[in-house]
Amino acid sequence: MQDERGLIHIYTGEGKGKTTAGLGLCLRAAGSGMKVLIARFLKTNDSAELKALAKFDNVDLVANQKSFGFSKTWKNDPGKKMQAEEYYSMMLDVALTQAVEGDYDLLLLDEIIASVNLEVVDKDKLLDFLKNKPEKLEVIMTGRNPIPELIELADYVSEIKKVKHPFDKGILAREGIEY
Repeated sequence: MQDERGLIHIYTGEGKGKTTAGLGLCLRAAGSGMKVLIARFLKTNDSAELKALAKFDNVDLVANQKSFGFSKTWKNDPGKKMQAEEYYSMMLDVALTQAVEGDYDLLLLDEIIASVNLEVVDKDKLLDFLKNKPEKLEVIMTGRNPIPELIELADYVSEIKKVKHPFDKGILAREGIEY
């Protein structure tokens, strides 16, 4: 008999592929008939992989419809940071409520770790959710430098290490490969 417990995953590190790994698991779950919910923090929803996953009836997206630019440009701007905090906190509330009320099997919180580190979401709300999530719900979180409390709650922690990256040679992100 298959274990029905949902576990908690973290994909972290300096290397490329954290979101790709999370979305790969979403693809696997969707292909297995599982109900998947994706929420992307700090990123817009115009990536090609989301277009592909949208073709599945069992994949839903909590749309991030606002961009505040790179966090370096607003984290020291109190007004812009407050706007980001209000918006991303609302997104987290929507994602967590929808994950429970919609009876989802898998929830991807892309860049939630960076959102916690930038203090634009309530870390205690996230931690409380993870401690009390529905038993069957699998949760994936991505981002660099997870706080110790998240690592402690996680069942999987995978670190993606950058050895070499084209950006180091000035090659910018390419459609279909990096986004």
